[in-house]
Amino acid sequence: MKTAARRFPPLLIALAATLLAAFLVMLAPLSASAHDALLASSPEADGTVETLPGELTLTFSNKLIDGAGATEVVVTDAAGTTVADGPATVNGAIVTQPLAEQGEAGVYHVVWKVVSSDGHPTSGEFSFTVSTSTVVAPPETSSPAPTEETGTTPETTAASPAPTEAPAEGDAVGPWLLAIVGGLVVVGVVVVFFSRRGNRGAGRAQGSDDASPEPSDDLTAR
Repeated sequence: MKTAARRFPPLLIALAATLLAAFLVMLAPLSASAHDALLASSPEADGTVETLPGELTLTFSNKLIDGAGATEVVVTDAAGTTVADGPATVNGAIVTQPLAEQGEAGVYHVVWKVVSSDGHPTSGEFSFTVSTSTVVAPPETSSPAPTEETGTTPETTAASPAPTEAPAEGDAVGPWLLAIVGGLVVVGVVVVFFSRRGNRGAGRAQGSDDASPEPSDDLTAR
């Protein structure tokens, strides 16, 4: 009986040590997950702001690991359009995401992903509401007003006369050549006419002389 009583305390000690080890193993993930917790945001989760701010900030409980692809923040409006303006930046435990200058009123959804200092990635999401739109409508292009008709007809420029073409050299010589030839023909006809007429008159005179009777011998003898 004394031997059993002496061995009983070591068994209790071993059982207590086993329970403590199991408790520490279960507590380790909880402490690691606490490093990845999001403490605050601006705009805050489920909060309402008047207009869309120029940036979104996320504050975590521990310093984050920064690197290519380590941090990502997506912000979309009610229509699902992304309003993020450039990549997010990390400064210790604070993540800053630039936003567009204009935004419609409505509910905005935020999805974030970061890597904590112990190397464990963590992510989460939340929403906030914008009450006033800041979208500026494009200016309307006004069509030019029609000009009033004054009733006056536009001045017409007098058509300048078409330049007369100078007659060709052949055209200028042709009429003069015809006139000269015609004159020569007329002169020739007149000359021929009068020459024939003169010849006829001379012939007639000669014929009359030949036809006069010669004196007979009887008259000579007398």
